Amino acid sequence: MGSTLTIADCVAALHARTTTARQLVEEALRAIERTQETLNAFKVVCAQQAREEAIDADRRLAQGERLPLLGVPIAIKDDVDLEGHPTAFGCPGSFPPARRDCEMVRSLRRAGAIIIGKTNTPELGLYPFTEGEAFGIVRSPWSLEHTPGGSSGGAAAAVAAGIVPAAIGSDGAGSVRIPAAWCNLVGIKPQRGRISTAPERNPFNGLECLGPLARTVQDAALLLDVLGDESGHNRQGRSDRHADSDRHEGPGRYLQAAGSEPPPLRIGLSLKAPPSAVRIPLDPQIARASRRIASVLRGLGHTVGICHPRHRLIGLSLLVRGEAGVHRWAQRVPELRLLDPRTRGAVRNGALLQRTMLPLAIAFEGRQRRRIGSAFERFDVLLTPTTATQPLPIGAAEGLSTWRTQKLISSACPYAWPWNVLGWPALSIPAGLTEEGLPVGVQLLGGPDSEAVLVSLAAQLQAVERWQERLPPHRVQAVCA
Repeated sequence: MGSTLTIADCVAALHARTTTARQLVEEALRAIERTQETLNAFKVVCAQQAREEAIDADRRLAQGERLPLLGVPIAIKDDVDLEGHPTAFGCPGSFPPARRDCEMVRSLRRAGAIIIGKTNTPELGLYPFTEGEAFGIVRSPWSLEHTPGGSSGGAAAAVAAGIVPAAIGSDGAGSVRIPAAWCNLVGIKPQRGRISTAPERNPFNGLECLGPLARTVQDAALLLDVLGDESGHNRQGRSDRHADSDRHEGPGRYLQAAGSEPPPLRIGLSLKAPPSAVRIPLDPQIARASRRIASVLRGLGHTVGICHPRHRLIGLSLLVRGEAGVHRWAQRVPELRLLDPRTRGAVRNGALLQRTMLPLAIAFEGRQRRRIGSAFERFDVLLTPTTATQPLPIGAAEGLSTWRTQKLISSACPYAWPWNVLGWPALSIPAGLTEEGLPVGVQLLGGPDSEAVLVSLAAQLQAVERWQERLPPHRVQAVCA
C-alpha cells in the first residue's frame, strides 16, 4: 500500500489510471505478510475475496464508475460482523462465522471499499493496549517496545504503518482516540447514533460507537460522510433525543468542513482530569504539547481560556454501563473459562450492575449533559490531552491484579471516556513526538452535532502542524503513488 498513501492519494491514482485496485490490494496483502510477525495488526485477512473485489472494482472504474472509495482497501476491527468470518472481539475460542455483514460494512461496500481484513483488539475492548492470549501482542510501528493503544490498536497500527490508508475502529471509552494519539493519527468518535451499529443495538449501553482512524483529517471526514447517518439517527431507528438532530446535512458535509476555514472560536483548555479513585499525574511532555497546540490555536485567531468541566462522579456511570455491556457481550463467548481472569471479573460485575444500577446510570445522562454542557456557554470547543501518559510499554499490565490493572488504565487514559457517557463528538489529533520519539495527541471536544466544527478546526491545525508527514520507523515503504 505504501506508508505515505492516503485515501485521497489512492482515489487520485485510481482515477488517473497510474495504479489499479488489484495493485493496491496486492500491496496491502504483501504489507500484512511482511509486518504480521512484528506488528501483528490483523486477526483475519480476506485475501481471496479482496482480490476478486479488486478485479470487479477495476472493471467498474474502467467503465467510468466513480464512488468515494471504489477500489480502496480498508481494514475493520474484529468487533463487527463481516460475512463468512467470526466476530471474536479479541476473545479465545471457536466463534461461528457471521451470516451477514453489519450495516457499517455494507456502507463501506456501497461506497466501493474493499475490506482487506479484520484487525486485532483486546478482549471485549477492555484495555488501552492490544494484547491477549487469543492473538498475541500488537506492537506500535513507532516503537516495537510499546503498544499502539487500544482497544482499536490493530487498526491504528495498520494505518500508521501504511498497510492500509484508513481503518474503522470502535470507541467505548476512548478506543479510537487513544490509539490515534499513540500512533500519530486522526481518530473521530462521532455523535452517538451518527454511524449505525446494526445489528448491534445500543452497544455497551450507549457508550460505544464506530469511528474512523486515518492519517489526515480529510480521509477521516470522508469516511464519516460515507458511514454517517446525517440526521443523527442510526438505521436501527433509535434516535439520540438529547442531540440536535433535526438538521439534515447534505452529502459530503464533513469533507466540505475539512476544506473550510472555521470562524474564530472560543477554545477551552482543560488539563485537569475528571475525578478518579486513583491519582492521575499528567506527563509533563503531554502538558507542554497541549499548551503548545493551544498557542497555535491562538495564532490562528482563536481565543483560548482555561476551562474546568463539572465532571463530578460521571465515572460511576461509565463503570455501570460499561461492565453491564461487557456482561451482555460475553453471552456470545463460547468458553468463558478461556478469558483473562480480569475479563471474567468484569463479566461477573456486569451481571450484578445490570440488575441493580444500570437504569439509574442511564437516567442520569440528561443531568450530566446539562451540567458538563454548561461549559459550552463560554466555549465553542474544549481542548484536552487525549491521554495522561505516553504510550504504554508492551506488557505493562502483564500479571497485574484487576485493581492494579484498573489503576494503570485510569492513570494512563482519564480524558476520553466522559464523552462516551455523554454521547457527544470528540476528535483526537496528533500533538507531536516526545523526547523519546513517541506520538502523543490532544482532543477536540464538542457539544451535540458538532462534528463539522471539530473537523474544520482539526483541518486548520493540520495545515500548520503537517503531522501526516511524520512517519514511523517500522513502516511499509511506498511503492506506488
